[in-house]
Formats: sequence, C-alpha cells, structure tokens
Amino acid sequence: MPRNETGIWLAVAIVLAALAVPWFLWGSSAVVAGLPVWLWWHVGWMGLASVVFWVFAQRAWGIGIEPAVGDSSTAPDPSADRARGPRSGGDSP
Repeated sequence: MPRNETGIWLAVAIVLAALAVPWFLWGSSAVVAGLPVWLWWHVGWMGLASVVFWVFAQRAWGIGIEPAVGDSSTAPDPSADRARGPRSGGDSP
C-alpha cells in the first residue's frame, strides 16, 4: 500500500473522530421532526462512518499491519521455527 494512501486514510480517521461530536451545535435548541438537530447529526454521522469503514475494509484492510504483496523483506524465516526446538505441551517425537 503506498505511503500516500496510508496518510489519506489517517486523515479520514482523524476528521471522522474530530467531527463525531457536533461542537458547533452546542447550545442549539433547534428541533427537526421532533428530535434535536444534534441527534440528527449523530444519526447522519454514524451512517457516514459506516460507509467509510466499509470502503476502508474493502480497499485497505490491514494497512500498516500486513506486509505489502511481493515484499519479501518481511517474509517470515522458516528456519526460525526449527531453531526454537520442539514445542512444550505436545507429543515429542
């Protein structure tokens, strides 16, 4: 995953977190359809956050955790398991 895309997803996460609380609606007593406007903000924001998370899960799941495809520098060393010896708690040959 390109470093640029990692930065974009980080920025999206920060914006989602920062605007989750409607600071600009504090003190507002406006009501729409019987509910306060700040509650409608939360309903809409959770819908938007759900869509963003779905897109993230489809496009970038594992970003910064899983190695990039074709990146052999982070491949596990198969000889490391043999060097540790037999595992405890199991049947030993």
